[in-house]
Amino acid sequence: MTGVGREPQYEAFADAFAEHARDGFYNAHYDRPACLSLLGDVAGRHVLDVGCGPGWYAAELVSRGARVSAFDLSPRMVELTTAQAPDADVRVHDAVEPLGWLPDGSVDLALWALGIEYVDDRVCALRELRRVLRPEGALVLSRLHPTGDWLRHGGSYFTTRVIEEDWAAGWHLRYWLAPLERTCEELHEAGFLIERLLEPRPAPTAEVLSPDAYALLAGEPRGFLAIRAVPRPGATT
Repeated sequence: MTGVGREPQYEAFADAFAEHARDGFYNAHYDRPACLSLLGDVAGRHVLDVGCGPGWYAAELVSRGARVSAFDLSPRMVELTTAQAPDADVRVHDAVEPLGWLPDGSVDLALWALGIEYVDDRVCALRELRRVLRPEGALVLSRLHPTGDWLRHGGSYFTTRVIEEDWAAGWHLRYWLAPLERTCEELHEAGFLIERLLEPRPAPTAEVLSPDAYALLAGEPRGFLAIRAVPRPGATT
């Protein structure tokens, strides 16, 4: 099976994406509210921002009182995050590589927003996140909604496969399509228990940005989903 690879796909359009995500419908008014609600109160807590992108999450987490560590595969994204959240510890890193600078059980919360689709060895990456999480910690991740993927791309819903497509801005991307079962099994294999799963609707603030998209996502599972998972007692990494 062909993989996505380990190139920083967003590097070529990092600045354009940063502007797109700053107050865009899908990022600011759909994904971020859902993930932040699952993270809960972050004040005084150590939060790891996985695949931090241009830093909008990191900046928000710092503003809410968190101590933030963050990384991204794209050097330009790391520069943007450092500018947005100068108090955060931000570095260039691949999610499938060991988080060597973080000791076991040193992180209260990990956030992986809309990034798991770009990783070939997802179980390896998830196991490493479990290692650095405290036993009472939690991982919050969001991903494309598998039903929406299937409605857009067709084929077998249950086939895990790589898609290549051009987004509206002309950004060419490769990413994994996987059924919900696959994501749940990967979390299980990595030593997590799913505590909550949300199929978010857009925030009310999004309606004025795009009434059509707001109406669609308020009634159909064509966007994202978000999961809060906790380390499974007794699981080994």
